[in-house]
Amino acid sequence: RRPGTSGGLAALWLPGRRMAAARLGRVRALYKRILLVHRLLPPNLRALGDRYVREEFRRNRVAGVQEANRFLEEWEAYADLLQEQVTQSVMSPVQSAPYGADLTTNKLNNFSGEQIGQLYELMQEATKPNFEFNNPDDPSHKK
Repeated sequence: RRPGTSGGLAALWLPGRRMAAARLGRVRALYKRILLVHRLLPPNLRALGDRYVREEFRRNRVAGVQEANRFLEEWEAYADLLQEQVTQSVMSPVQSAPYGADLTTNKLNNFSGEQIGQLYELMQEATKPNFEFNNPDDPSHKK
């Protein structure tokens, strides 16, 4: 054990665990960044995005090193793109700003069956009428 650490945290400081600790910090920072960017989205998109991000980060907690790196790269690209789009939207407001990007055929072909299912569920959720989103912060939300 390292002096001044509890038994549970000591494992993070073992030589083989430093990379995992660094990745955990990167994951937390990215997660927080995405949620901060989502604050600038319209309420319904924010509710959908926050829920999806929460589920995806939970689902990928135990990913292998390669999967984790790819996961982080994709979510960092998402955060960069969305931050740029939200900034443009704030700088020059329009009625309906487009957010996100189209999936390329190459990326779609590399999805697993589970990812295709998740994408379909996301599409179904995103195309619901606004009042169906579970967003208690939206003044038009009815219980």
